[in-house]
Amino acid sequence: MDKIAILIPCYNESRTIGKVIADLRRSLPESSIYVYDNNSTDNTALIAESAGAIVRHEYQQGKGNVIRRMFREIDAECYIITDGDDTYPAEASRAMADAVLHRNADMVIGDRLSSSYFTENKRLFHNFGNILVRKSINFLFKNNIKDIMTGYRAFSYGFVKTFPVLSKGFEIETEMSIHAIDKNMAIENIVIDYRDRPEGSESKLNTYSDGLKVLRTIVRLYRTYRPIGFFGMIALLMALIAAVFFIPIVHTYLRTGSVPNFPTLIVCGFTMIASIQSLFTGLTLQTMVQKNRQDFEMDLHRVSENKRKR
Repeated sequence: MDKIAILIPCYNESRTIGKVIADLRRSLPESSIYVYDNNSTDNTALIAESAGAIVRHEYQQGKGNVIRRMFREIDAECYIITDGDDTYPAEASRAMADAVLHRNADMVIGDRLSSSYFTENKRLFHNFGNILVRKSINFLFKNNIKDIMTGYRAFSYGFVKTFPVLSKGFEIETEMSIHAIDKNMAIENIVIDYRDRPEGSESKLNTYSDGLKVLRTIVRLYRTYRPIGFFGMIALLMALIAAVFFIPIVHTYLRTGSVPNFPTLIVCGFTMIASIQSLFTGLTLQTMVQKNRQDFEMDLHRVSENKRKR
């Protein structure tokens, strides 16, 4: 088992990967550096290997697929994930590793948004998207993570070996953050200086399509982890709709003694029934979520025991 494993998912980063590896080697000379090439069409893998990294390959396209492979194959006391585009400072890796190794943090966030991100990043909608995602998750899941979409993170062995990777692409950062919040894991934010990509290096993140995937992921995970909130909102909305149409019918009945709009009354009744069904669906799923959390705690005990045996 490695003491510190640095994991770098890469797709066509030949311009920068050599410098990234050299900088990380200077900052954490005791670490093992793994580069996972994700079907690059340039010399990323060759450059990484010549720079001293351990190069492996993931042939399913997408950052989520790469991270799934990394987490399955590598055992370490501390994992650091960074990008191969030279946008994250290697010198911050020491503080991030110390938070995991010495302060028992399960996930350390490399927080770009509290420093230089908004001045360095020239893509307006990227900036807006980061703010929207951060505020949405912190509101829905009652937390205060400073940077949800950062690709610079450190993890404990317990987090990595109990994290179910479901996303295929860039939604993986959102999934990691929500998983850590839901499972009450120890999270730290470390402010880092972000720098924009060097000239000639292109972002693989599509602002619109990947942004929509992230928002869908937030909704999906909110439904999974907070079913009483998700289905409760649906129940409340349907109850309000039923009430809005039912009140005039009651008013007319009290005034005239007749019900002139039977179809509306029937629809109101079915809408209210659907509202009650949605509420009880949320309550049932919330019970299952609570049981899953109990099972997760037992999984953590088993993972900790396996770590001690290695």
